[in-house]
Amino acid sequence: MTAALEVRGLTTQFETRGGVVTAVNNVSFKVEPGKVLGLVGESGSGKSVTGFSIMGLIDNPGRVTAGEIFVHGVDMRKLSATEQRQMRGRDIAMVFQDPMMTLNPVLRIGDQMAMAVRVHEKTTKRAAWDRARAALEIVGIPSAGERLWAYPHQLSGGMRQRVAIATALLHQPAVILADEPTTALDVSIQGQILAEVRRLADETNTAIVWVTHDLAVISSFADDIAVMYAGRIVETGTAEEVIANPRHPYTRGLIESVPSLHQAGEKLPQIPGATPQLSKLPQGCPFRPRCNVANQACLGEPPAHDLSGRRVVCHRPLEAAA
Repeated sequence: MTAALEVRGLTTQFETRGGVVTAVNNVSFKVEPGKVLGLVGESGSGKSVTGFSIMGLIDNPGRVTAGEIFVHGVDMRKLSATEQRQMRGRDIAMVFQDPMMTLNPVLRIGDQMAMAVRVHEKTTKRAAWDRARAALEIVGIPSAGERLWAYPHQLSGGMRQRVAIATALLHQPAVILADEPTTALDVSIQGQILAEVRRLADETNTAIVWVTHDLAVISSFADDIAVMYAGRIVETGTAEEVIANPRHPYTRGLIESVPSLHQAGEKLPQIPGATPQLSKLPQGCPFRPRCNVANQACLGEPPAHDLSGRRVVCHRPLEAAA
């Protein structure tokens, strides 16, 4: 089966006053149709830049300097700017953290969703509105026909985010990239949207890359997890395996700091220090200064290990749990 999305050796750099900064460093992963990949890491780990790079939305002073991005076997980096624009929205779509990055505040929901349809297809305005209504119904918006006449400010934050997801679904794309779209929502609304996204992946066979810093969120509905640190993917595997048996010290630190895994009043473990500046990475393994199992070997570049289907980039991978 051809992967819906396959990224090989993606590297994105930014020109700064202090020199060239590598925000995404040789990142590779793939997502099969109908599967959800959780791209996890702290703020500054390179998750969002990875998503924007895949979509071709990196502007000066940044640029993608290496790598291949295949959407259903087509390398987007080999396409012209016009061809890339045609693929965005139709074959690969993105849902942003702030739905107002997607929604125009001065246009009715129906008008802007219909416009998104007609950019890629020759159809009547009525048919485009019908598609928009159907998309709103798919993501669980009640009275969808009435919502089409509303302006974004007349909807709640959770409802606006559902509209953004519905807009991404208009052309039934092969891939949807979701950049922390539930971060600003309360827990009950967040849970509803996660359930809808899981259902959509199952029913529409759309591959989803869900970018988040919250392992507790992604563990509930992702099939696979890729953990990022300082622009690199340091561990990948099935969600069940990564959560139950982390093999990279950073992954273990992220999991141990999830509040829901501890009793009330219990001191919450923390990863010491902070994510390093990409312009001042430490020698060798970027996680070395914060790692409690680091030794002299960690002053060298960490090797990649294939551990029974798990990929771990570390000098000293943790032992598998019994």
